[in-house]
Amino acid sequence: MKNVFLGRQPILDTHSNLYAYELLYRDAQKQQQKEQTRYTSSYVINNVLNKFGTRSILGERKGFVQIDAKFLMSDIIFSIPTDFFVFSLLTNIPINERVIERVQQLKKNGYTLAINNMQLNLQNIQKYTPIFKELSFVKSKITLEVSIRAIDIIKELKIQEIQIIGACIDNNNIYEYAQKLGCDYFEGYFFAQAKILENVKYEPSQMNILSLYNLLLQDANIDEITLEFEKNPEITVQLLQFINSGYFHFKNRISSIHHVLTLVGRKAIAQWLMLMIYSKSVSKTSQHSPLMLMIINRTSLMENILKAIKPDVKSNMLGEAYMVGILSLIDTLFHMKLEDILDTINISEEVRDALCDLKGLLGEIYSTVLYTEQFDIKAIYLFEKKHSLKYKTVENLVLQSMQEVQRFENPDKD
Repeated sequence: MKNVFLGRQPILDTHSNLYAYELLYRDAQKQQQKEQTRYTSSYVINNVLNKFGTRSILGERKGFVQIDAKFLMSDIIFSIPTDFFVFSLLTNIPINERVIERVQQLKKNGYTLAINNMQLNLQNIQKYTPIFKELSFVKSKITLEVSIRAIDIIKELKIQEIQIIGACIDNNNIYEYAQKLGCDYFEGYFFAQAKILENVKYEPSQMNILSLYNLLLQDANIDEITLEFEKNPEITVQLLQFINSGYFHFKNRISSIHHVLTLVGRKAIAQWLMLMIYSKSVSKTSQHSPLMLMIINRTSLMENILKAIKPDVKSNMLGEAYMVGILSLIDTLFHMKLEDILDTINISEEVRDALCDLKGLLGEIYSTVLYTEQFDIKAIYLFEKKHSLKYKTVENLVLQSMQEVQRFENPDKD
């Protein structure tokens, strides 16, 4: 199979915690021909199980995989472990006697089933009534044009103990509408869309972290930086807990900020301080918010794509690539215009140009990171071609970044 790109999209619960992933692939040639994405269940499942490993791609969560009638009716489906996947039936599968029997067999054998991209109307309620008892989820694209009558459809599905996943939730307006409709889960990068509010100011803890960030990147002496940390005990405690969590590996436990600065270095601590801001965003109950995991993914991709293009890249440029990734969602976090936030912190013109105008090599790489999230395979293909990258370079780096996210989220499970 040629020119195939494997990716995943997050599914969040009502508290904005990461619940699951949808796993999918896109054929680059089909994308270039502007044909609709097609999905191959066997390709996705085989790669997750045998090539990359479920922990690397899914962590402790399940992956939704779209399946067609051919795969549904193949006996190979029973050889797949029940623990890792949700089989999401495409809507072109006819609900006939054979399909009903197969769905009942799957449910009896412990598999989790869903309907993919079902329109919320009475016609589909009638179509899927024979298999409601076997379904755990229905995924439906939510737009502002979706009829308010969909609330009644969703209520009917919930009576059948079916949970609703609102798909294509790409901004806050659609997210709020999906909540109003009664969706249980949400798919899309709505949490990464900045909602600019007038007269919104930084929270004190956020501003304190930005101040510490500036001190670390400037020429302040170590005693001045240590004193500033001591003025912010909550930040200090969180940072020490993070350094000692297992993600970093030192022979002895670190017990002071002075020790951290000596062993880890100012720049690294500045970068992780910024991550700590994200760790408090979006989710109020999970250890690491989806926004923070998205930032880990972006920073990893920024650095690794740069190294693929320039194997002899210097550390200062790698640091700039990291900062582009780490600051790329700061406007979402602070509810302010990106340019206004960047005016308050000390960053290079190359980082600013990449973030604000997608200019320069860092801007190109940042654009490509966004393309991976948008599943724009044509743009990724053209980027690889322009920079003479080998076949599947970006796809492999995306998968490598997924693995890094899982290691960050579960550092003690390697």
